[in-house]
Amino acid sequence: MATDLTKEAQQILNENFQAGGYTIPCKGLYPFQWKWDSGFIALGFAHYDMEKAKAEMKTLLDAQWDNGFIPHIVFHQKSDTYFPGPDFHQAELHPLSNKDYPSTGMTQPPVLGFTLEKMYQIAQNKEDVLQFIIENIGKVYDNHNYFYSKRDPQNEGLVYIYHNWESGTDNSPLWDDIWATMDPPTYTFERKDTKLIDPSERPSNREYDHYLYIIDIAKEHNYDDQKIAELSPFLVQDPLFNAMLIKSNQAMIDLYKIIGGNEDKIAQLEKWQAKSKASFNSKLYDEELGAYIHYDLRNEKPIRFVSSSSFSPLFAGVPTIKQAATLVNTMMTKFGGDDMYLCASFDPTNERFNPKKYWRGPVWINLNWMLYYGLKDYGYDEIADRVKSDSFELLEKVGFYEYFNPVKAAYDTETKGYGGGNFSWSAALYLDLMNQ
Repeated sequence: MATDLTKEAQQILNENFQAGGYTIPCKGLYPFQWKWDSGFIALGFAHYDMEKAKAEMKTLLDAQWDNGFIPHIVFHQKSDTYFPGPDFHQAELHPLSNKDYPSTGMTQPPVLGFTLEKMYQIAQNKEDVLQFIIENIGKVYDNHNYFYSKRDPQNEGLVYIYHNWESGTDNSPLWDDIWATMDPPTYTFERKDTKLIDPSERPSNREYDHYLYIIDIAKEHNYDDQKIAELSPFLVQDPLFNAMLIKSNQAMIDLYKIIGGNEDKIAQLEKWQAKSKASFNSKLYDEELGAYIHYDLRNEKPIRFVSSSSFSPLFAGVPTIKQAATLVNTMMTKFGGDDMYLCASFDPTNERFNPKKYWRGPVWINLNWMLYYGLKDYGYDEIADRVKSDSFELLEKVGFYEYFNPVKAAYDTETKGYGGGNFSWSAALYLDLMNQ
């Protein structure tokens, strides 16, 4: 079975790889290049086609803006299957945007530092991949410099996201209370995703009104970071986003040490790292909940819910040994019942949990992948192995979908996963986990 799935995973990645040197998440639903998808996809390619892994990374980095920003979607081609497209986003309003690559004016979790490091670890020809890293690591460093200089208005070492799409966890129940503080206009638009996918698995039109309104505010101010920090109704410090930044900081420190020189950059990364970890634990760790939480910077209050993002700091080495034990206990108590696959994207004991609706409950392979490595790093091998075997069981049952119902009994009647099929990062991260 494993051999068949490996072949299928490689076939999915090869078929989703485009002539322009990038991979779409899946056909139809997502016809462009996404930032954090590309990082995960490159890891999958690295196990059997390093040239494609390098192309994936280079194509994304080529779309970087002059201020170090890397957009969450790069619109390499025109497509009528996705909304909102480049005409709505108008990223070119920013004076430092990349005029060669139409894109959005928002970003996604910074996975590229640890992607480069993992590519090096996987590589059989280390010299070749190290040369590629030497040529490209500066762009990833510039991306981190952008975050710390433009997205940390209180100089805490914690960067903000100004749109729920920047979190990667698009329609999570985490944002519901923020939406309640807003009253956006009703937009007239044609959804493309709900023509391709069951609408019950996707965000509602009213949710989209909020999403579009935040973009309109950013556009009104030419995507100026300072103005966004002052005016965006959505301004959040996200543990998942910041954990990816910390993980990538460390990866770059380690890579710069292998490369040699760059003492100034190593010193700056270590400075960012120390401040980020300290603030992370003092501000985002909720002792009572036994988990890391999000912080609403606009309304200056914690968002006290537990989600799969709450456990992502394990992947970045943020928690103390004691905190890690508490996190694992919280995860297994709330998410780890015998009737559930690990790890639901939102607290299954909470009334907002929905096992079918995008980031309101389903299992996602990328979060499980992070969780697997994080648990291993802290010595929780048995639970890490369960996360891996649960992921594999879901993939074996229904195939390489975008997201999955965490309720085991659902598969007595359901024969498929949710969202897009033949999904690239599900295939790519399966290949990585298979090789562990």
